[in-house]
Amino acid sequence: MNDESDTLRVHATGRFLRLVERDDWEFACRANSRGVVILVPVTDEGELVLVEQYRIPVQSRVIELPAGLVGDLDDRDEPLGVAARRELLEETGYEAREWALMLECPSSSGMSDEIITFVRASGLKRVGPGGGDESEDIEVHRVPLSEVDRWLQERISAGQMVDPKIWSALYWLKFPEATPCLQEL
Repeated sequence: MNDESDTLRVHATGRFLRLVERDDWEFACRANSRGVVILVPVTDEGELVLVEQYRIPVQSRVIELPAGLVGDLDDRDEPLGVAARRELLEETGYEAREWALMLECPSSSGMSDEIITFVRASGLKRVGPGGGDESEDIEVHRVPLSEVDRWLQERISAGQMVDPKIWSALYWLKFPEATPCLQEL
């Protein structure tokens, strides 16, 4: 490698993102956090808790797993577990008794250096309304795992967007032995 391969050239910086270039490859970086936590919340009744919210880049409401930025508030060193608890409560109104790290991976390796961490939350207890913070309008869905495939297909058939990370989570829920790194958080 030459010295140029380690050079990161910044093209633009916004409030939340930076457009950079390394080795003639442009990609985005988060300017306001150090990662993303993706929650896989399952109730004691066997329901997957999903959220639905409007996403400006795709100009549509999207069904997703609850998620949020790690270290985006005043604490850049916020622990992953603290961010997971905060986001679960804020978006869904649930607290969890048990937490398990499932996988850490890139969100879109050709477009961003962002790393996402899937975390399973179980032993859920509803303690608040959810719905997000003042900048969000989140609808919470509780979908029985036995019906989630049909439920998602119905949404897609109706023209609604569904985040594909849901299917990764469903695979790991169905085959826990295939979960890359299931461990206590």
